[in-house]
Amino acid sequence: MIAAKAAVWMLCLTPAGLLIWRAFTGGLGANPIEFITLRTGFWTLVLIMVTLAVTPVRRVTGWHRIIQFRRMLGLFAFFYATLHFLTYVTLDLFFDFSAVAADIVKRPYITVGFTAFLLLVPLALTSTKGSIRRLGRNWLRLHRLLYVSAALAVLHFYWKKSAKSDIAEPLIFAGILAALFLFRVIYVLRKRVRSGGVPTP
Repeated sequence: MIAAKAAVWMLCLTPAGLLIWRAFTGGLGANPIEFITLRTGFWTLVLIMVTLAVTPVRRVTGWHRIIQFRRMLGLFAFFYATLHFLTYVTLDLFFDFSAVAADIVKRPYITVGFTAFLLLVPLALTSTKGSIRRLGRNWLRLHRLLYVSAALAVLHFYWKKSAKSDIAEPLIFAGILAALFLFRVIYVLRKRVRSGGVPTP
């Protein structure tokens, strides 16, 4: 399991490593800031979807050890989301926080993207074993916000790409998220039928 975790760790770091390699080899294209912004946002979404997929995979396959990767995957999703946000604040707006605030208020795709990022913050802060013990079942309720963050992130990505009439990737992410949410709904309904009552949220 240690080797598997090390492999997942390296895979999650690979996109960041490739960005650094491209930066030193002139491979960021004609608009490096936009390239970094899009890539960090893309990998944030990939890792959010993979994190959300851990529980369905465990339930379908019975491979319970996969749950040990969920926290790592979630934290890497937050890592790339932070890089995405910092690229926007530092490289795009050069620490002009008044411009950042104005964008958040006036530009809907920035508003939903920033909200998606904010929702990830408490999830990252409560990802420790101590937080899980202290919060109990409230931890599960809190971490369901990942679905909300994912939906907002997909909408943010859609609005960004639709400006260039390039919506294929956002629609793929929307389809994956819809499938994951549908799986959860079906699981809850089946659990309700088996128990003959209303499951605890």
